[in-house]
Amino acid sequence: MTRASVKGTYNADKSSAAASFTVSGGDVKLRASMTDATIVNGPSLNGLSLSLEKPGAFMIDYNVPKKDVRVQFMNTVKVADKPLNLTYVHAIGDNRTTIDGALVLDPANKVSANYAFGSGNCKVKYTYVQGARRTFEPCYDFSKNAWDFAFSQRVFDDDVVKASYQTSTKILGLDWTRSSKNAGSFKISVSFNLNDEFTAPKITAESIWNFDL
Repeated sequence: MTRASVKGTYNADKSSAAASFTVSGGDVKLRASMTDATIVNGPSLNGLSLSLEKPGAFMIDYNVPKKDVRVQFMNTVKVADKPLNLTYVHAIGDNRTTIDGALVLDPANKVSANYAFGSGNCKVKYTYVQGARRTFEPCYDFSKNAWDFAFSQRVFDDDVVKASYQTSTKILGLDWTRSSKNAGSFKISVSFNLNDEFTAPKITAESIWNFDL
């Protein structure tokens, strides 16, 4: 099966578009992704990337213009009979390595962490889901010695409203997301800078269309 996905991003400063084509063959998927930079000034390699993925096992991304490779490995192990999902990511060109872990305590509670080797950046997040419709996510950033908070509420079957606040930057974010198989998906984001100087809120809209070819 071949699936095409088109994404458009719109804001006051710049609008952009991206597209991807995914071909499934047995247990693996081959995906080609491109941005508007690939075709704006005639066909080029700008913004083009190729990916090979086996869901739940590995993913290899190749950035064609940069000739850069990013590898990602996923695995799940048991800790005290609880599933621990691990993800290892290494970007060869940037020589950057990160590891993510998510320990699922039960359907309503999860603890996750992200650690970046070299920089030592580490974040720990706790996720609590109430009634399958309301989610609380406090997160502590050790590198910034600061907390981030997020709260989301499923309004209808396809709509989710989310509020987030970063204490280190004093940025308040509001998102409205709709994911629908029939009507497509979109996301509208508004961010407010709550520092002393007044700045106009930043508004961004994204829309995604998926097609089976």
